[in-house]
Amino acid sequence: MNFELSEEQQQVKNSVREFAESEIRPHVMEWDESQHFSDDLRLKLAELGLMGVIFPEAYGGAGMGYVEYATIIEELARVDGSVGLSVAAHNSLCSNHIYTFGTEEQKQKYLVPLAQGEAFGAWGLTEPQAGSDAQNSRTRAILSPDGRSWILNGQKMWITNGGFADVYIVFAKVDGEKFSCFIVERDFPGFSAGAEEKKMGLKGSSTTAIFFENCQVPRENLLHDIGRGHIVAFNILNSGRFSLGAYCTGGSKGTLEISSKYAKERVAFGKPIAEFGLIRGKLAEMAIRIFAVESMIYRSAGLMDRAIAAAGAARARKEIRSAPPSSAVAITALPRPPVKTVE
Repeated sequence: MNFELSEEQQQVKNSVREFAESEIRPHVMEWDESQHFSDDLRLKLAELGLMGVIFPEAYGGAGMGYVEYATIIEELARVDGSVGLSVAAHNSLCSNHIYTFGTEEQKQKYLVPLAQGEAFGAWGLTEPQAGSDAQNSRTRAILSPDGRSWILNGQKMWITNGGFADVYIVFAKVDGEKFSCFIVERDFPGFSAGAEEKKMGLKGSSTTAIFFENCQVPRENLLHDIGRGHIVAFNILNSGRFSLGAYCTGGSKGTLEISSKYAKERVAFGKPIAEFGLIRGKLAEMAIRIFAVESMIYRSAGLMDRAIAAAGAARARKEIRSAPPSSAVAITALPRPPVKTVE
């Protein structure tokens, strides 16, 4: 597999790096100390298409692939982990749920504004007693007596973007048994967000608890089928964890750059400490590990893009075979399909 970025992909990488250096780096400490994610930054991210990287233009997205997405998250995280984390959670965890499993109506109502940056997204799975053991969730959903709404009760913990998101993907058990997924708006009656968590780092990325007290969610906001929440969650987590790998790659590269610069400036025993074997060995080990992680991330991204392209080609061939000859040309403009889910 060729690991070299194409000319277009390199342009994306360069553009995001320039943006991060000019629009983010000067404010990193300010945002971290104030535990604040700038509204102005969100608008600028949207202008670059970074709020809907992997979604088709038909849904307001940038229509890019996973290689481009990896470079974008890497470059953001290289300068500010908080921004990289918030953008990754918005794209991978919230918006991608709706793109992959949502109905056409749900995509038009929620995915389009999310991809265009008019709304920010979050994802709520973890609870005080249910983390990796997600199906041990205690958040409950019952159908209202009139059958028009789901009534949610419970809470979620450590939600990235929790303090300012507009749209939340939330998991709850229907009738206390059937693990299911819902789209919840911040303004729904009975929804509230808690105070910002006191973290050791990444303070510019909002992390809060969210609460549901007889929260009224329209019946049509069920995402996928009742009792199939685990299928929704586990499939989306695959791409979500991938984006965090790109995020860690960017953060590691930024750390190595700072470390190398300091080692050249810090003088001990009459010479820069970068000339000492022990320091050079530590920097070399950092570079080796970054190279290994970067190789895995971009190999994964390439394989994901290849699989998506193959699925799209197969779908196009099927459509062409079943369509009248006069419509065959139009078939070539089919939108990129979601990643195939695992049952």
